Amino acid sequence: MYERSFLFSNRSSSDPGMYPAAEPPAGRSHTGQLFFEYLLVVSLRKKRNKEDYEPHITYQFPKREVMGRLQREEEEKCMKAAHLFCFPEGINWAPLTEYKSETFSFVLTEVDGSRRNGYCRRLLPAGRGARVPEAYCIISRAACFGLFSKIFDEVEKRRQISKAMIYPFMQSLREAPLPSPGNTVSISSFIPDAGTEIISLTRPAESWLEHVDFHTLFRCLNDEEVLMVFAATVTERRIIFISEELSTLSQVLHAVAALLYPFVWQHTFISIVPTVLIDVCAAPTPFLLGVQKNLLEQLTDHSDLMIVDLSPGAETKFITRMGDEESLLPAKLKEELLSRLSARKHHASTEELNRLVSEAFLSVFVQSVGHFSQHVRRSASSRRFHKKSFLKAVEHRSHLNFVKLFIQTQMFDLFIQEEEAQPNPNELHYILQS
Repeated sequence: MYERSFLFSNRSSSDPGMYPAAEPPAGRSHTGQLFFEYLLVVSLRKKRNKEDYEPHITYQFPKREVMGRLQREEEEKCMKAAHLFCFPEGINWAPLTEYKSETFSFVLTEVDGSRRNGYCRRLLPAGRGARVPEAYCIISRAACFGLFSKIFDEVEKRRQISKAMIYPFMQSLREAPLPSPGNTVSISSFIPDAGTEIISLTRPAESWLEHVDFHTLFRCLNDEEVLMVFAATVTERRIIFISEELSTLSQVLHAVAALLYPFVWQHTFISIVPTVLIDVCAAPTPFLLGVQKNLLEQLTDHSDLMIVDLSPGAETKFITRMGDEESLLPAKLKEELLSRLSARKHHASTEELNRLVSEAFLSVFVQSVGHFSQHVRRSASSRRFHKKSFLKAVEHRSHLNFVKLFIQTQMFDLFIQEEEAQPNPNELHYILQS
């Protein structure tokens, strides 16, 4: 999804782009796409004559190539944004003796609308005494959180031996082609005392779900609460999620955006809002934002806003909300959704859970607006959506109020614009006809 960075224009909003895996660069086949563009090591250092810390890039692999001025400026913006998102807490750090490593992601949207995904693993470097965490950040065009989490496991294993052990592994990874969805690539890597290891990296078959793991969403919220969040999201409201853990914010926000498939969140999406960008929470336009709990007191205006507390044991999950979320979805669709969700197994794999949840929420759109294609008609050389006939054809009258709300959203509007621009129905046409 989209992270809209203050340095870049907004996607799914992590962007207006969307969820399925990012498109490969022009001129390169999907299977020839690189795993990643850069590996960055971001460290904290004290400001001169101060006790505060600031992040800075201490290593970059590979080194930047010779490039023109405009391209160089864009790369510098990308690097600046990346190290900001690696340590979104800002300047308030102190040396630690224990620190549980964590993995999270963000998206950088560039001026031309293209997106780069940032994957970050923060850990405490090996050593004695108190020290500050460091972050390893991978910048990639590919959206695949699970795959890069496994890569970070290998990075962290090597970091505990020596930082120098990381780079041969990353070089091997960079030389390997990104596998197409459902396929596997194997990489050989040498580790002292262990010999040569073969590391297998497999992409999920459904590329649009490979950046998503619904486990965290359903661990933090019960089914009824998830439906209320979905109702607010599908009607494009202002929603803020609160948590102490960066990984929780990252995983929940991407999961919520994925519930909209085949539609795409078109407004501001920042899975982890850096402290210096906290003012974005006052924006009057729709957004999906992840905010660390220690910044909650800075959210003073709660009007027209849903704030969801993802903290374990929170007295109430909804710090504030509009109040109508339970009535936005048609009762029959809600009942069917809850029934489908209740069928999930407690120990379901990520793939099993992703399929069950995605199919459950897709059914909402199939039943409510799945007939849209019958009302996209060709006239002369163009195709045009006929809203009046579409609304008249809504099969269940109880769905009509929801449909009227939904077709006013930007996500539906853009979906229809893209459908009208196609000479023939696109693949999403068939998804909603299923």
